[in-house]
Amino acid sequence: MDCTVSWAGGAKFSATTGSGHTMFMEGSAEAGGTNSAPRPMEMLLVGTGGCTAFDVVLILQRGRHDVTGCECRLHADRAETDPKVFTRIHFHFTVRGRNLKREVVERAVKLSHDKYCSASIMLARTAELTHEVEIIEEA
Repeated sequence: MDCTVSWAGGAKFSATTGSGHTMFMEGSAEAGGTNSAPRPMEMLLVGTGGCTAFDVVLILQRGRHDVTGCECRLHADRAETDPKVFTRIHFHFTVRGRNLKREVVERAVKLSHDKYCSASIMLARTAELTHEVEIIEEA
């Protein structure tokens, strides 16, 4: 996996991924940013949410469960001093579908966190990870 991060002036940087996608990120206002792009640590949190939500949907689909939606809201706490690593991350999964059993959805979340989601497994080395699951039955 490769990417190139280039300074775009001020506190802003562009990032181009190996798969050819470009995005911007920017430092906080205290560091000279203008709030025109997400912070780099926000991007790390977004990537973690995307990684685990992808896993949960894929695990449920492969198990032939009728999943119709998945949302993962994350809340992270950071250390007060440098390096300001994540110290706690809470994942709130809202999974929508038909006839989804709680134990099946919770198993998918556990498999993601314990086995498949490289991002959350890596972050678990510095942060306490917690999660909760909400299931919404659709007609």
